[in-house]
Amino acid sequence: MKKGKVYLIGAGPGDIGLLTIKGFKCLQKAEAVVYDFHLNAQILNYINHEAEFIYAGKRGGHHAMTQDEINQALVNKAKEGKIVCRLKGGDPFVFGRGGEEAEELVKEGIEFEIIPGVSSSIAAPAYAGIPLTHRKYSSSFAVITGNEDITKPESTIEWAKLACGFDTLVFLMGVKNLSAITSKLIEHGKSPDTPAAVVRWGTRPDMKTVVSNLKNIADIVKEKNVRPPAVMIVGNVVTLRDTLKWYENKPLFGHRILVTREYTEDYAPLEDLGAEIFEFPTIKIAPPESYQELDDAITRIESYNWLIFTSANGFKYFMQRLLDKGKDIRDLKGIKICAIGTKTAEKIKNYGIKVDLVPEEFNAEGLIEAFCKVHAYPDTPIPRYPLQGIKFLLPRAEVARELFPQKVRELGGEIDTPVAYRAIKPEKHGKRLKRFLKEGRITIATFTSAATFHNFVDIMGDGAIDFLKGITIAAIGPVTAKAVEKEGLKVSIMPEEATIKAMVDEIIKKATQH
Repeated sequence: MKKGKVYLIGAGPGDIGLLTIKGFKCLQKAEAVVYDFHLNAQILNYINHEAEFIYAGKRGGHHAMTQDEINQALVNKAKEGKIVCRLKGGDPFVFGRGGEEAEELVKEGIEFEIIPGVSSSIAAPAYAGIPLTHRKYSSSFAVITGNEDITKPESTIEWAKLACGFDTLVFLMGVKNLSAITSKLIEHGKSPDTPAAVVRWGTRPDMKTVVSNLKNIADIVKEKNVRPPAVMIVGNVVTLRDTLKWYENKPLFGHRILVTREYTEDYAPLEDLGAEIFEFPTIKIAPPESYQELDDAITRIESYNWLIFTSANGFKYFMQRLLDKGKDIRDLKGIKICAIGTKTAEKIKNYGIKVDLVPEEFNAEGLIEAFCKVHAYPDTPIPRYPLQGIKFLLPRAEVARELFPQKVRELGGEIDTPVAYRAIKPEKHGKRLKRFLKEGRITIATFTSAATFHNFVDIMGDGAIDFLKGITIAAIGPVTAKAVEKEGLKVSIMPEEATIKAMVDEIIKKATQH
């Protein structure tokens, strides 16, 4: 019988970039994942999708599972022979109860590993511009739980030693007990004028930082309605925030951008400028239901003059089928290649195939104009049927516009348009996205096709259109914009060039306007 193993993984405090490489690799081979609420849900996108997902989080005091139930789930799944990942916010051994879970695994004779994560006790102050140590201000720090009932007689916190024994104090999970914590510190010798800060949702776009002194910080937090999760820092290092704050100075700080297709590096500039990407693909690329049309075209591939690819997906699925049919790139000899867009052209070139034509405009009209120029004689008027005798092969998506094929035929050309792939709606649940939309935590929504928008509406269900009202909407082109506007919504961003890169550039331009 296969022997199971458990990995206790720290997911970090929220910024997905703070997940460790080792944690990422383990998640990709997981067969069962037990995960918490306080982590960036986008991490779940990187987990093996065949894995069993078990939600064990708690929010607002509501526990989806008790600690005993979590322990038992880890044991049971490991005993089934599975690779189990226990995914926890922050670090599993910093107030994460990872030690208790590891003890249970030892008791059951189950192999385990601890994969540390970046703790919010360090990350939240760092993102707020507050170093925990500094040669001029602090040579020691302590991290303390803030959710213990400090009024109980058996409290394990030694306040006298804590108040005067460390230069910097960091309290986790202490918002509800803030008044009691500050009173205890002052009572045991900490100066009421000691600088203090509270950071909510550290490392996230909705991060909020309030600064005061020990005497007044609890009142300020209450006044500004700062709620959990939050970290409190007490010490002279807090005075460095005005000089060292960097995250909130990023041009796109505060933006959480909804991406309704799979993430690509074209979206990276948004993250570099401080935005957080909420990846929620509403389309999934799949093979066609039938290869009959494409197989017929491949069988007589030598009869075509032009092979046109309108996307990297079209090229990928065409080449895969070409190879499956026992052919290869040598069978494309003599056929000219047209690519719509620089990204598609780059994909084709990386395969060792020369691209003969990339039209200036990435639409049907631009494509027709480009072919007419190619097939017209220099310094002579373009004839009535400039594409007479030219045969085109356009492997494409199942749902596509007919404007270009229709125009080719009107101009005398022949064109076959076999289905090479389909865009289907994935099985997704949008519970967390719905909550983010309702709470106003999505600032910009992007749609790269009419399908991404329609599928978003289907997945979100009732109220989907209302969720998008008040949010800046970006559409990649006029067809997508028309689908959005048909539902009574306003498209605020639409690039001249229908590419993700151009759309991202427009989002940056719009979001950074003052």
